[in-house]
Amino acid sequence: MTTATAPAAAGVAPTLRRLYLVRFGFALVWAVLLFLTASSIGVLTAVLLVLYPAFDVAAAAVDARSSRVDGAGGSGGGSAAGQYATMAISTVAAVGLAVALTSGIPAVLRVWGAWAVVAGVVQLVVAVRRRRLGGQWAMIASGSISVLAGVSFVLMASNGGASLTAVAGYALLGGVFFLVSALRLGRTRVGT
Repeated sequence: MTTATAPAAAGVAPTLRRLYLVRFGFALVWAVLLFLTASSIGVLTAVLLVLYPAFDVAAAAVDARSSRVDGAGGSGGGSAAGQYATMAISTVAAVGLAVALTSGIPAVLRVWGAWAVVAGVVQLVVAVRRRRLGGQWAMIASGSISVLAGVSFVLMASNGGASLTAVAGYALLGGVFFLVSALRLGRTRVGT
């Protein structure tokens, strides 16, 4: 890491660590609640399904702010643009899910799957660009798995075995990746 980016990165890593821990906690609670209500689309299930991408928008906004520390994107690994893309993608997903909820679980899985694929690609790109911060291998794996999971959700919707419990598992696994990344960021020493 260059000396010009080391001080800025020192400010980014703690922010990302806290954000990743919050994302893990949210994903854990969200997944448990969805798992308990996943058998049908009721009010709580609908709220949960729209809330997840809305939370993603808020988390990406916090991340983007921390990524602009040096004004050139270097401190956050050049990830501010990726976070703006995530905000746009997740906003569209929240609206798409709100509409899909009226058509049933297969429609929800199709929208969720499309969102998982696109968001996974963005997450993968951002994590690769941030690898100098440390703790990003978990985010690289998470982005890759998100793409594969998204494809499986779309296929699941077409095969008649549509279930929202798979979405709960997906969110929980994503949360675990955030936890691992937060723990790794906690051990990373800036400048080494």
